[in-house]
Formats: sequence, C-alpha cells, structure tokens
Amino acid sequence: MLATLARVAIVRRSGLPRGPCSRRGLCTGRPQADTHNVMKPLEGVKILDLTRVLAGPFATMNLGDLGAEVIKVERPGAGDDTRTWGPPFVGTESTYFLSVNRNKKSIAVNIKDPNGVKIIKELAAICDVFVENYVPGKLSALGLGYADIDRIAPHIVYCSITGYGQTGPLSQRAGYDAVASAVSGLMHITGPEDGDPVRPGVAMTDLATGLYACGAIMAGLIQRYKTGKGLFIDCNLLSSQVACLTQVAANYLIARKEAKRWGTAHGSIVPYQAFKTKDGYLVVGAGNNLQFATVCKILNLPELIDDCKYKTNHLRVHNRKELIRILSARFEEAMTSEWLHRFEGSGVPYGPINNMKNVFAEPQVLHNGLIMEMKHPTVGKISVPVFSVIIQFKIVFEYFLDTCQLSGNKSFSI
Repeated sequence: MLATLARVAIVRRSGLPRGPCSRRGLCTGRPQADTHNVMKPLEGVKILDLTRVLAGPFATMNLGDLGAEVIKVERPGAGDDTRTWGPPFVGTESTYFLSVNRNKKSIAVNIKDPNGVKIIKELAAICDVFVENYVPGKLSALGLGYADIDRIAPHIVYCSITGYGQTGPLSQRAGYDAVASAVSGLMHITGPEDGDPVRPGVAMTDLATGLYACGAIMAGLIQRYKTGKGLFIDCNLLSSQVACLTQVAANYLIARKEAKRWGTAHGSIVPYQAFKTKDGYLVVGAGNNLQFATVCKILNLPELIDDCKYKTNHLRVHNRKELIRILSARFEEAMTSEWLHRFEGSGVPYGPINNMKNVFAEPQVLHNGLIMEMKHPTVGKISVPVFSVIIQFKIVFEYFLDTCQLSGNKSFSI
C-alpha cells in the first residue's frame, strides 16, 4: 500500500504526465482457457524493478514470466530510455521496449525527491526482491542503496546490475553492451577471419547478464527461504561476458593461445561453419570422425574419408584451408533445399541461415510455440518471442492494463 503518491506518474511515450499519478501494467500471453487454478513457480514473489534498457528488464521479465509480480519504476516524463528507441514503432510504442517489458506494472517515481524515496522504501518493505542498474554509489547517495534498504527490509534480495562491478578502476563508467563486449574480448573474436571486429547482432552481453541475474535472484530467494535473511547480489556486464568466453578464455589462460576471429567457423573443429550454396548458406558441423565421414558421403566425396590429411579432427584443423576449399566448391553446386533434403536423418548437425521471416516460419519454432500473440492496450494485437523454457506444468502469460488517474492525495495498492 502506498501512503503517498507525490510526484508519481504513469509513463507514456506520448502525453507523459508529470504530477499526479496513474498506474500502468503491460503484459500478455498465450491464450489459456482457465487461468484461475494455475500455480506459477514464482507466484507470490514481489519484485521492485528500478532497471532500464536491457539487462535488468530482461532479467525481471523472465521472473515475471515465471509468475513474479514485477513493479517497474520509471522516470516521470520520460520513462525507460528504450521507450524512444526506434524505429520501428508500433503506433507510439517502441518495439524494443515491448520486447523486454511484458508481465510488469509500471509507475513513475521521481527518486531524487524525498517523497519519491519514501515511496520506493515503502514498496521495498513489502517486496521480496529489489533490482537496480545504476552506477555504483548513485542510489546510496539518494538513500536507496543496499544498506539503506536492508535496514527497512532485512529480508530483501537486492540485485545490483552494473557495467563493471561495485568497485575498481572502471566501476564508475556507464555500462553499455557494445562497450562491455569490446572490453571483455567478445568483439575481438567476432567477425570475419580477415576483417574488422563485429558487434554481435543482438546484445548478447546484456542478455547473458540478465540471465545470470535471474538465476542469482532465484538462488537468493532459496537462500532466504533457508535463513530468513536477504542478501546482496553484484552482477555486471564485464564479469558476465568474461565468464561466457568459456573455451576461448581457457585456451589463453591454460595454453597461452591468443584468440582470433573465425567468421562462422570454429577454431578447434573442422568442418564446423557456414557454406555458401547456390541460393543461400548452410551451416554444417562434424564434431567427430563418423560425422565427417557422413558429410563426405553426402557430398559424394568419399575419397576424403581415408585421406591421411583429414583422418582426425586434429589433422582437419591443421589442414583447414585446403579441406574447406574442397567442401565449399561442392556445396555451391546445389540449392539449400537440396542439401537440407540430403542431410535429413544423417545424424550430422546442419541447418540453413534463416532471416527473420524464415525463423518465424520454421516448423520447429512453430511447434515449440515460440511466438506469443498478445493484445496491447494501445496498439492492438502484437507478437513477441515467448519464454523459451518448456516447464512441465502450466505457466500462464497474461497481458493486463490497469490505468487509473489518481489525484496526489489518494493512494492505491500494488
């Protein structure tokens, strides 16, 4: 229950009010016949979400998809930065914002105002999780740091998502995905072999950080269940992406082998890359000798199977250029559809490089139910990618809108 609503306003992309508040929830989901008897995994968990842009909102959206009640706090008059990121827009709504903010209730609070700080603290006292992604020290200066919230809500699981960590030489820098992916080495290993570094097509550093945060928060809730006490989670873009370097990092740390860009290929497995066909590209991977022999048979190149230069993966890696030249010439002789037909049932990993149109027409994507239709309150029906994990009990995704204009001397329950 909020005792005061001074300087609280619902954030809309157009007609943004700056005084008395309204409340807005954005949410959608797969249609379900009966939503009343469904127990969601995180039902009853309340999350106070002070995050913006991608890593934090992605984490809290996933928690919301699992049933948590997410209260998203935005800036009066502006809201989350991504509300203005576009085109594309659908109506006046940014598709970027819509992609990571379902299953949330949104309020706008001026956290620089003492009344706004009071509201956040009142909400924190009744929430289970507090998530923020401000530069270290900024919320503490406003009275909303972990120590401040812990005093009034010792049960709270407080997750701070930053660019580089709470302390250290880079800790005061703002954290953006492309910069963190550069500093962490991801951009160094992404791109064509003889070309410039390339930013991945989606913000993988942000998304990985969001997933790490989501997992840590759920672990924190289990810890609190055992001890009755809350805890502080330090999650940052740099650490998340360095952790995700996996074998590339191990190659350097253990063998002192510097990494390089391989395009679509793999530094330790050959063949494992995209091959150009008559009308597109096909990715094929042979992770063992049996799979390599199968590839050679499908390509009608049986002489390569027993060639002393290609008998083992180690030899194939050593003789990569010559082997790839031979395989590439053969793949260019037929259409992608023909190669898909030939590889079907072979046991070899393979697949086309799809554009977005083909991704969402892919039979397995449709079978897995990865497209979620929802009715947005201002723009009508839209579709977004659904929560990706299939859990063997019902999860209901709801999109709700509850907008009420309230004068500053009224209160409401979230």
